[in-house]
Amino acid sequence: MSISKIVVTGGPCGGKTTALSRIQRDLSHLGYTVLIVPETATSLISGGVAPWTCGSNLEYQKCQMQLQLQKEEIFERAAASMPRDKILIVCDRGAMDNRVYMDDEEFASTIDWLGKSKAELRDGYDAVFHLVTAAKGAEEFYSLENNSARTESAEEAARMDERFIAAWTGHPHLRIIDNSCDFEGKMRNLIREITYFLGELAPYEIERKFLVRYPNIDWLESLPNCEHVEIVQHYLRSEPSEEIRIRRRTSGETSLYYLTQKNIVGQRRSMRTQRRLTKGEYHMMATQIDPQRRAIHKTRYCLTYENQYLEIDVYPCWSDQAIVEIELSQEDAPVALPPELSVIREITDDPRYRNAAIAARPAGATH
Repeated sequence: MSISKIVVTGGPCGGKTTALSRIQRDLSHLGYTVLIVPETATSLISGGVAPWTCGSNLEYQKCQMQLQLQKEEIFERAAASMPRDKILIVCDRGAMDNRVYMDDEEFASTIDWLGKSKAELRDGYDAVFHLVTAAKGAEEFYSLENNSARTESAEEAARMDERFIAAWTGHPHLRIIDNSCDFEGKMRNLIREITYFLGELAPYEIERKFLVRYPNIDWLESLPNCEHVEIVQHYLRSEPSEEIRIRRRTSGETSLYYLTQKNIVGQRRSMRTQRRLTKGEYHMMATQIDPQRRAIHKTRYCLTYENQYLEIDVYPCWSDQAIVEIELSQEDAPVALPPELSVIREITDDPRYRNAAIAARPAGATH
């Protein structure tokens, strides 16, 4: 039995309503039982519970966040009882979307009241798919007419879109679906990304890598759309054509564990499958570590730039350089990097800079 829980989010007029209908239809055709967790804010506000009716915005946000988590728990419990092989739980927005409507103090108070950390709320979903507002790249289609609750101007919608992306930045599987094609193409791209994630299509990973000068850490940490996590990964014994690794991913005091298997099928393309592990499974698999490869320790800075999700890996053994990685939906997709990053050269096709190769080199080696 397979149960996956994903979030579909996005800025105003991003196509979320249509997307949920398409997911229900297309994934059902692939044999999934699709369960949709309805948007919590809509049901609360339509029932009279709103920031302007509660004692404060903070009290409202506590109500909304608590109800969001309770609804998801009920859907997960119901899914576990269903005699189905493949179940997909789709959340119409998730817990971190509430972050957009709170200041730092309100958010800190809310998660403390819930007894949760930011990482627990953000990473409690298997994948997050963000639909970019039409106000960014498809301005002629931005409208207030198809949603009576929508009041934002195009400029306000674009700013909100950035805040939604920032709230989810740091999630290990965040995909941003932009407006670089027409709306039908946007929906197809979303369905393709979901089916890749679920493994229904060959789970190709297309990425490009760049060697950059050691970044300004103060600049990175000052960005509202940047989050960093600490990663430790070990490579397990495997065949030459594949890489199998276990990874501990820590944000604050919260750690998550993953098993990844990657089969290299080209310079820029690989087939990758990944699943989350329990802490016990992680430690059990650690007994299969390849003794010829050392552990990889790195700090990963995740940030978005021009609708791209960048991962900047800073290694403790390097003081003058770092690696930027971008996952793409197509091999010929354009790439843009912030001007604050000084590119030394592209290393996509250089096998020396794969993590597996770095793990095989002596500690401190840079080439």
